Amino acid sequence: MGSSVSQLFEPGKVAALPEGTTSAKPAPLSAPEAPTSPAQARFFTTCWSCRVLSGSGLIGAGGYVYWVARKPLKLGYPPSPGTITQMVIGISIACWGVVILSDPKGKAFRVG
Repeated sequence: MGSSVSQLFEPGKVAALPEGTTSAKPAPLSAPEAPTSPAQARFFTTCWSCRVLSGSGLIGAGGYVYWVARKPLKLGYPPSPGTITQMVIGISIACWGVVILSDPKGKAFRVG
């Protein structure tokens, strides 16, 4: 009883490098593709509902992370480096949400 995953690997079944090669080289990364039309690029930079949904979600997540870190401090526990780090990360996530809501992407990249 048991699956093939729980059994040890047999050395004969390990994939070997092709003959004549000394090491495996990773495949080159392909360049990101440009949008097919200017209308498509404009849609992603002006999608107000996308920005509201993701921005408010990040603000809420950041507020929650900050609130969870702040809870022990209200009970009188001294702040630890981990608690301070968690509060900073929570504030950073919330600020990221504000940045998305304020739409700097549309101002940073000019289309056309």
